[in-house]
Amino acid sequence: MTHRTRLCALALTALLTLTPTTAACAGPGPAPDPTTAPAPSARATSPAELCTAIITKWARQLYEARDSTYGDYQSMGLSNGQYTILRDILDAARAERGAASEAAGRELIDRQARERRAERHQGGGPSGGPWV
Repeated sequence: MTHRTRLCALALTALLTLTPTTAACAGPGPAPDPTTAPAPSARATSPAELCTAIITKWARQLYEARDSTYGDYQSMGLSNGQYTILRDILDAARAERGAASEAAGRELIDRQARERRAERHQGGGPSGGPWV
């Protein structure tokens, strides 16, 4: 397992720990119908998808809280490069909220997180070490 893979796994663990699911709180539900339930997927989350998910999660949280300050990037499970992307996206989303609407700012977060991740992971992934 590469250092980058371990780092991504750690970030995903932090993300899942900080974001409890409502299904886990709801208790046991009805058993799925085996004739209609889809088969479970064994597909792993790629580093690029994880990058998008974690940046989007923090951007939405800070955007909705209207918090003008940023936390420590390491406590968020972000690399320095991801943190830079987060700050850029939040600045743009807040400007969009002021110029257009709340919804426009949220749409910008989703769109730019995907676009910036695509740029960052072009050619397989970021270079320059695990904290870039």
